[in-house]
Amino acid sequence: MNLQLIEVYIPDHHYPSINEKLQEFNHQSYWVSSESKERMLVRILVKTKDVEEILNYLEEVSNVVEGFETLLFTVQTYLSKDTIHEESKEQKEEEEEEKAKLQRASRHELLNAVEKNSKINWNYSLLILLSAIVATVGFLKDSEAVVIGAMVIAPMIGPVIAIAFSSILGDYKLLGKSIVTSLYGILIVCIISVLFGYFSDMGTETDQYLDRTKVNIVDVFLGVASGAAGALAFLNRLSGNLVGVMVAVALLPPTVAMGMSIGNEEYELAYGAFLLVTVNVMSILLAAVSIFSISGIRPVRWEEVKRANVSRPLSITFIVLIILTLIIVILLGKGWIS
Repeated sequence: MNLQLIEVYIPDHHYPSINEKLQEFNHQSYWVSSESKERMLVRILVKTKDVEEILNYLEEVSNVVEGFETLLFTVQTYLSKDTIHEESKEQKEEEEEEKAKLQRASRHELLNAVEKNSKINWNYSLLILLSAIVATVGFLKDSEAVVIGAMVIAPMIGPVIAIAFSSILGDYKLLGKSIVTSLYGILIVCIISVLFGYFSDMGTETDQYLDRTKVNIVDVFLGVASGAAGALAFLNRLSGNLVGVMVAVALLPPTVAMGMSIGNEEYELAYGAFLLVTVNVMSILLAAVSIFSISGIRPVRWEEVKRANVSRPLSITFIVLIILTLIIVILLGKGWIS
């Protein structure tokens, strides 16, 4: 049983009404204590699936009540008479039904993670820089193992997932930051590979390089699968390392190939690599936006709901149109590119 603990600090004069409302929500256990002369402390132990509904209510209250604070903790272990006894058949059936659904962490936890992923910092910059160098060397040596190593350390999944998540919420400020961060990472990779390509004649005839300068319709499916895997891992707050490799497969090598082609003045090959990068990015975004929509990611406040209702369909329509346009370009220009 996945449980979380919500701590709520409530001013005394608002306590009776808020306490009554909180007790209406599903919970496993409920404790009340006096925090100070001015505030009461309420602790609520709830199942993970019930957290978001309670947090949505608390978020609304915190906008109008001064001195109101909420904390959320993950519970590792909880023992009581009920938990020690064997679960009934009905409870087991409920859990099996719940497992069949698309589960996720609360919107508030996910939003906090997205805000971190949308920021440019030294850690992100250094990992992008190092992964670009390693991947480019892997191309020059035609070493698949080295290229895979570069994809392991490339933090490219975070900003892309942040773009999809913020577009679902209609948070345009966060969307802009996420786009800038993603483009910043791609630009660093491109600059590093351009420099290697300009100063080195090696690597332009290797399989690792040539495979990333050609684009086919099947690459759309690779991007969609990568984006869906990344979105699902993010929703469940799983370790992003393995899934991040899958997203990096679609983004890092073709970006390196594009930079090396520009550095070698092989502009036709650079065009093919550019198409591959664009197809992969848009396919990842389409899958991630779709997964987030299906999982029920929604804002709470009225003005945010209105923005999200406009942003969500626009995002999906825009991405689909770009993908369809790219597919047409691929089909029309395939003979010229190859």
